[in-house]
Amino acid sequence: MPIHHLLFRRTFSSTVRREATYGFIGLGKMGLPMARNLRQKLPKDDTVYVYDVNTSATAAFAGEFTSGVEVAESVAEAVACSETVITMLPEPSHVASVFSAIAASNPPPPPSGAQRLFVDSSTIDIRTSLSTSRLVASPAIAGAFVDAPVSGGVVGASAGTLAFLVGCPPELLERVEGVLAHMGSRILHCGKPGAGLAGKLANNYVLAISNIAVAEAMNLGLKLGLDSKVLKQVINSSSGRCWASEVNNPVDNEAKGFAGGFGTPLMLKDLRLAVKAAQESGARLEMAERAEGVYQQVVEKEGVKDFSVVYKWLKEAK
Repeated sequence: MPIHHLLFRRTFSSTVRREATYGFIGLGKMGLPMARNLRQKLPKDDTVYVYDVNTSATAAFAGEFTSGVEVAESVAEAVACSETVITMLPEPSHVASVFSAIAASNPPPPPSGAQRLFVDSSTIDIRTSLSTSRLVASPAIAGAFVDAPVSGGVVGASAGTLAFLVGCPPELLERVEGVLAHMGSRILHCGKPGAGLAGKLANNYVLAISNIAVAEAMNLGLKLGLDSKVLKQVINSSSGRCWASEVNNPVDNEAKGFAGGFGTPLMLKDLRLAVKAAQESGARLEMAERAEGVYQQVVEKEGVKDFSVVYKWLKEAK
């Protein structure tokens, strides 16, 4: 898989610079810090138009900046004012709804005359993404669509170190990199449209399973009398080392009450999306059904806490 490292390329003339306009739709836990990094790293004369159904979120975001941010009153306004539009939404249904609204608004071409670029960083199913791509290419919108889900969580979004997994034609890649460079440190071109999501769902399937395995292993080791710090060192110095053991270790997160992080309902959603993709492609997933049952029970008992709270659920099991 070719990896395109962070390279900022502005495609405008180096002699006469034109102000650029961006739309950002979705200021949730991930979208907010992404939009913040975008605005902070853009030239001051560029403008970011933000929209979210939560008007307090957009008002608070606009209040962080003295210029360069405009609050759009609708999805249609955010798109009409922008040459590049980034969406970061929770569910496939939200993505479908937003792009249906965009198509219904029949947005005018950007003043620059360039083709409007849509970058969707939501984690959704591949079928919805490809359907959205076709809608964007239709005469109703006449734009270009890229799937670019992210890896790195809220911490990476805040630090501007996200990895973007991109699915797009090669001819769009340079323009896409120039946008994503403001919000991440790695840009991985996974292939054709839908490939970014394919990589994201495969990765998060690994994460879902390894998180349960680490929680079980930590629980086992402590019940056998090992010190948690010693056990963590053993695993992270040996073949069991993984992101769930080293960066997001459940024993460490227990001290923080499993607050923040990647919520268990989101992990369950991504796991189900991976299962759906496997069913559609004919791939065999032996661990999926059991893992889905675990996360469903953890959501019912622990709610929206970080998905490493699986460890607490295991400890308290009767």
